[in-house]
Amino acid sequence: MPELLIEIRCEEIPARMQPRAVEDFKRLITDGLKAVGLNFTQARAFVTPRRLALVIDGLDAAQADLKEERRGPRVGAPEQAIAGFCTSAGIAREALEVRETDKGSFYMATIERRGRPTTDVIAELLPQVMWSFPWPKSLRWGGSENGLSSKFKWVRPIHSMIVLFDGSAVPVKTSPGIGQAAIGSSMVVGDTGHNISSGSVTAGHRFMGGAPFEVSSFADYEAKLRRAYVMLDPEERKRAIWQDAALIAGQAGLEVTPDPDLLDEVAGLVEWPVPLMGRIDDEFMTVPAEVLTSTMRANQKYFALRDPQTGKMAPRFLTVANLLAKDGGTAIVAGNERVLRARLSDAKFFWDNDLKVRLEDRVASLDGIVFHAKLGTVGAKVARVRNLAHAIAREIEADLALTDRAALLAKADLVSGVVGEFPEVQGVMGRYLAENDGEPGEVAAAIADHWKPQGPGDDCPVALVSIAVALADKIDTLTGFYFIGERPTGSKDPFALRRAALGVIRLVLENKIRINLGTVIREAFVPFNETMVSPDTRSSETFTLSQSGATGSQHITVPPASIVAIRSQLLQFLTDRLKVSLKEQGTAHDLINAALGDGTEDDLTRLVAKVEALKSFLDTEDGKNVLAAYRRASNILRIEEKKDGTAYAGPADRALFAADEERALGARLDEVLPLARAALAKEGFAETMQALALLRKPVDAFFEKVTVNADDAALRVNRLKLLAEIRATLSEVADFSRIEG
Repeated sequence: MPELLIEIRCEEIPARMQPRAVEDFKRLITDGLKAVGLNFTQARAFVTPRRLALVIDGLDAAQADLKEERRGPRVGAPEQAIAGFCTSAGIAREALEVRETDKGSFYMATIERRGRPTTDVIAELLPQVMWSFPWPKSLRWGGSENGLSSKFKWVRPIHSMIVLFDGSAVPVKTSPGIGQAAIGSSMVVGDTGHNISSGSVTAGHRFMGGAPFEVSSFADYEAKLRRAYVMLDPEERKRAIWQDAALIAGQAGLEVTPDPDLLDEVAGLVEWPVPLMGRIDDEFMTVPAEVLTSTMRANQKYFALRDPQTGKMAPRFLTVANLLAKDGGTAIVAGNERVLRARLSDAKFFWDNDLKVRLEDRVASLDGIVFHAKLGTVGAKVARVRNLAHAIAREIEADLALTDRAALLAKADLVSGVVGEFPEVQGVMGRYLAENDGEPGEVAAAIADHWKPQGPGDDCPVALVSIAVALADKIDTLTGFYFIGERPTGSKDPFALRRAALGVIRLVLENKIRINLGTVIREAFVPFNETMVSPDTRSSETFTLSQSGATGSQHITVPPASIVAIRSQLLQFLTDRLKVSLKEQGTAHDLINAALGDGTEDDLTRLVAKVEALKSFLDTEDGKNVLAAYRRASNILRIEEKKDGTAYAGPADRALFAADEERALGARLDEVLPLARAALAKEGFAETMQALALLRKPVDAFFEKVTVNADDAALRVNRLKLLAEIRATLSEVADFSRIEG
C-alpha cells in the first residue's frame, strides 16, 4: 500500500512547543484525509529541534468514486428553485429526472463524481494545515518577492519540505487567494525572498550532517538521517541521553538525579545527544543543593549527580552537547564550567548574605509585599494563617507552640536574596535558614512543607505541625479568593484554587485527619467582617476585611454577598474537587452524592470511608437487591402520595399486619434500624451495610406476595407506611435516590 512522507525542516523549534506541535501536525493531516474519505493503516509523527515529520502507511491511492441520488424541488416548483438545486448538485437542467413518491412528484438528480487522486488532496491539504497551524507563538520573516504580500506565519523560518507519496514527490500548489502563490512545485512561504520547494531533498545535522540528500521512502529517510547524525524519534533521544548519562556517572561512582521533565526538554534541544560530565568548584558546595540544582536546571539545562550511598549532591554535573567534538568535548566542558561558575557565584553571594539575617527578623518585611490588591499584604495573610493554624492544631492535636512558630516564619524566606533570585526554592530556603537559626526541626520542616502538595506527583506532608500550617495556608487562600469573588470559571483558574483544594483533600485523606472542614472554614472567615451600608444604596450589605500589620490597619471593601452563602459555596467547591479526585480513582460521583446525603457531611475522611463501604455493598447481590427494593418502594410511594395528596411516614401499625410477609418485614426493620444506627454512631460503615443486607429476603418476599394497594383502605395506608419505613431506614445511611443506573 502507498506511503505518505512529509517533513517540514526549519530553524530550531522551542523544546516546550514540540510535544504539542507533533500531535497537532499528525491530527490535522490525518483528520483532513479522513474527512475526504481517504483511509490508511497507521500514522506516526516525529519531531526534532529542526523538523516535523509524518509518515502515513497504507494510504489509499485515490478517493472512492461517488454516486448518490439527491431529491430536489417538487415538480411545478418555481424555476428559480429548480435552477438553484441544479447549481448545488452540479448538473444541467436537462439531466434532472422526475420521480413519483407517495408524497408527490419530485425532481431527482443523480450525482456521479470520480474520486480525486490522493496527490491532489495532499497538495491542497498541506498548505491549509500550515496556514492554520496552532503554534503558541509564531513569526513572519524575510521580505516580499515579485510584489507578493503574505501573512503566512510559522514558528521559525522554513528551509525545506519533503512531500513524498508512494516514492514520488508531490508538487505543492497553493492558493494566491490566501496570501500564497503557486509557482510550479514551489511554495512562497512568508515572503522569505526565495521559494521553498516541496520535493524529496532534506538535510541532516546542522554541523555534522554534510550535504543535503534525496530520500525515496520513510525507511530511506530515517536511515540517511541517522547517517547524517539525526535521531528522528524523541523517545530514542531520551533513552540515549539517559543511558549514556548513567554510564558516564557510573564510571565516576555516581548516579544521575532523576529529572523526567528536564530529560524531555533536553531531548528537544538536540538532534544527536552527547552527554558530557563537568565539575562544580568545591567552594560552591556549601550552598544548599536545591539552590545549585535550581540554577543548573533552569538556566543551563544540566543534570545533577549524587552519591548513591549518601544521596547527597556530588560536585559534578552532566550537560548534553549536540555534536561530537574532535577533542572529545574538553572545550565544551570547560566552557560550561566557566558559565556555571559565574551562575553559582551569584547564588553563593545571595546565600552568604541571607545567613546574616535571622528568619524572624524578616517577618516585618512581609507587610511590604502585596499578596492581592483586595486581600492585603503577605504579612496580613501570615496573621490569618497563624490564627487558623492554631485552630487546626487543636483539632488534630499538633503542638500549638511549634505550629504557631512555623506559621509565623513560613513566608519569611520570600524576602531572602536566594528566593528573590530563584523563586522555585521558596520554602526549602526557609527550612535551611530556620535550621541555621536553631529553630526546632518540626518548625523548619513545616516551613518547607507548607507549600505542599503542589500537584499530584508531589509528596504530602505527614508531620502534624506541617499538616496544620499547610492546611491553614491553603484554606486561607481559598477563603480569601472566594470572599472577593475570584473563583475558578471553566478552564480559567488564575490563582490555582483547584490545586489548593486538591491539596486540602490530599492532606486530609492521605493522613486520615479527622477534621470538620465546615468548622475550619467558619474559623477562616473570622477576619472577614460583615457591615451594613446605607439603605438607599442598591445593595443591602457589603463586607470589609480588616487587617493589621506593621504598616497599620487597612479595610478592604469586597463584592456584596452573604458570608453564609460564600462558606457554603466554598465547601461545595471542595466537595466537587473530592468527587473529581475519587472519580479519577474509579469511584462514581453518584456514590459520593449518596454518601453526602443532605450535604452536611464535612469530615472528608469519614465521607470517603462511607463511600467505600457503600460501593462495596452495592457490588454485592444483597446490595443490588436492597437498592432495587428502595427504588420500588420509593416509586410506589411517589405515585400514591401524589394521588392521595399526602406524604406517608412510618412507623406502620404492627397490629394491622395481615400477611406473614409484612409481619416478617416489620420485625426485620425493627431489628435492622437499631443495628444500623449503632454502627453509624461508631462509624462502622461496613457493619452498617451488613445490617442493611438483612433486609433483602423479607423485602423480596413482601413485594412478591403482598399487594400494597389493598382494597381495605386502612390496610393500604398501613402498607404504604411500611414502605415509608424502608425508605426512611435506608435514607438514614445514605441517600439512595441519588444512585444512578
